[in-house]
Amino acid sequence: MGKLAYLVMGLVTFTACSNGSKSSVSEKTTDQPKAEISSIGGEKDDHGCIAAAGQTWSEIKQGCIQVFNVGFRLNPTKQREGEAVISAFVVPNDDNSKLELFLPNDSKKTIILNKVENDIYQKDSYKYDAIKSELYIDNSIAYKGNVE
Repeated sequence: MGKLAYLVMGLVTFTACSNGSKSSVSEKTTDQPKAEISSIGGEKDDHGCIAAAGQTWSEIKQGCIQVFNVGFRLNPTKQREGEAVISAFVVPNDDNSKLELFLPNDSKKTIILNKVENDIYQKDSYKYDAIKSELYIDNSIAYKGNVE
């Protein structure tokens, strides 16, 4: 009976030591994914905007924005059947004296349109009519928004 008691106590001691070392290993592996999770999608551009979160830099707002939440959507007037619709966006400044134009083909560069009359904004070959929600490029309607 004495040998059995020593054997049981030995197994209990071994199991306790074994569980202690497992918990320290699991603590180490638990810490590692936390560090990886915080860096997922965390790549920032030169302005600190997170592209994976749909953020882009706005000159007018002087900060990172999600154009699909802040701007007005303009859909192309000419579309090929079966192709995805890729929209342009316009974002006004606070006093509506300027608009920032985000074109789908050039995600790095935006165009600042100045208000030239009532609801017309223009720069070079770009003209936006805010009443009709139409963007003209080279005097042709290229994008149009939903007018309600």
